[in-house]
Amino acid sequence: GKHTVNLDNKVSEVRVKPFTLEMGMKFKLHVTISGKKINVSEVPELPIPEDWMRDKLELNFYKCEQGGGGEVEHVSYDKQSRTAVITFLTPG
Repeated sequence: GKHTVNLDNKVSEVRVKPFTLEMGMKFKLHVTISGKKINVSEVPELPIPEDWMRDKLELNFYKCEQGGGGEVEHVSYDKQSRTAVITFLTPG
């Protein structure tokens, strides 16, 4: 409902309205798999900060059965070349 907000000694009445965030993004990745690292190429350009992209890549490969994933140690992402290297804690 309605709320009163005090900003710099000025009082404003505001009303809260729910809205839907579009969170889902699908994209295709090309990967090369070795024992402990996955080299990812052709990462799509998305209008999101680089740290968000690193987080998305980490979540995609963290314990991901289809991607041969596991617990992620480090994600290195290069926006300019559209590549990333996912390093896992243990080979597998």
